[in-house]
Amino acid sequence: MKTIVSRQNPQIKQIAKLKLQKERIQQKKFIAEGYRTCKTIIDSDIELLELYTTQAMLEKAKEIAPEGKIIIVAEPVMEKLSAAKAPSGLLGVFEIPKAPAMENIGSGIVLANMANPGNMGTLVRSCAAMGLKSVVCVEGTDPWAPKVVQASAGTIANIDLFELSWEDLLKKDPHVKLIALIVQGGKKPQEINFKNTLLVIGNEAHGIPEQWIADCDEKLTIPMPGKTESLNAAVAGSIAIYLASQKD
Repeated sequence: MKTIVSRQNPQIKQIAKLKLQKERIQQKKFIAEGYRTCKTIIDSDIELLELYTTQAMLEKAKEIAPEGKIIIVAEPVMEKLSAAKAPSGLLGVFEIPKAPAMENIGSGIVLANMANPGNMGTLVRSCAAMGLKSVVCVEGTDPWAPKVVQASAGTIANIDLFELSWEDLLKKDPHVKLIALIVQGGKKPQEINFKNTLLVIGNEAHGIPEQWIADCDEKLTIPMPGKTESLNAAVAGSIAIYLASQKD
């Protein structure tokens, strides 16, 4: 197996650049870290290009990837590659999959100008866990950013990811309805038919733009008998995802 010990190695420099969105777009690659996250993606249809491992994690790397894909690196090299404060010792480089066709949009979620990568990844994970396949990103953070991939625990590989403008989203199959998740003034969950729907979850600070709410077919508000002003976007969205999965 190939071994790299220099942080100045040209291959290492290229992979380290994948922490930047412009480089991910240009190279058409993304990175994922940790045994569980890498294994989840490797077990999907997304192509593994290389799996970088420290000597300490070599046996774990062999469990999930063929030896021809494994590259051993020194600890300082892994630190350069990693986007984490405490590198796990395993880092996969994967090909960003081609965007699915618009006609494949079905039940799932719309992440409307979501800025927090942790929230985005958590909602992707919730969507995958509940068997809702479509995740549509409208503006907001890059879904292939390391923090999003990590927060999704690699389940971003198990959903159909669409990156669209709001205008393009409105051109979807009209049988798939849009439900805006809003803090107050919407219908209760039991008043909504969740079959063939996309839950629209907004920006953490500003919510969903008013015009986008107006474009939606329904508005949903999760009752909070505890008198809390609002829920974290990932928590509210995950509750709504669960409710939608039970009625789809």
